[in-house]
Amino acid sequence: QVQLVESGGGSVQAGGSLRLSCVASEYMYSSYCMGWFRQAPGKELEAVATIYAMDDTYYADSVKGRFTISQAGTKNTVYLQMNSLKPEDTAMYTCAAVFSYRGGCASQKSRDFSYWGQGTQVTVSA
Repeated sequence: QVQLVESGGGSVQAGGSLRLSCVASEYMYSSYCMGWFRQAPGKELEAVATIYAMDDTYYADSVKGRFTISQAGTKNTVYLQMNSLKPEDTAMYTCAAVFSYRGGCASQKSRDFSYWGQGTQVTVSA
């Protein structure tokens, strides 16, 4: 059972930056697709970014050019660097993972991810 623990959320003013971290309980590189999802009050859970093997990445259109997903050299930590934050980025951010049988991230749909962290709140004020 993979365990995921997030950290790094908080409150920031618009235009500011935050870096989220997700530490997995086992080695993830080239075995798991990992992603960050977010859910704002009254809205559906949405994929923000996913990563496989350090350089196979996906970004939602709403965060392209502002957010960067990356993996640490130890390969069991995934980061989400968030720059130029906007009030509409306010949400609960949750790390997720799914075993990749064929390599890559086959899906960005939340229902296709098997393991989930507890989430970390990000609040961006105007």
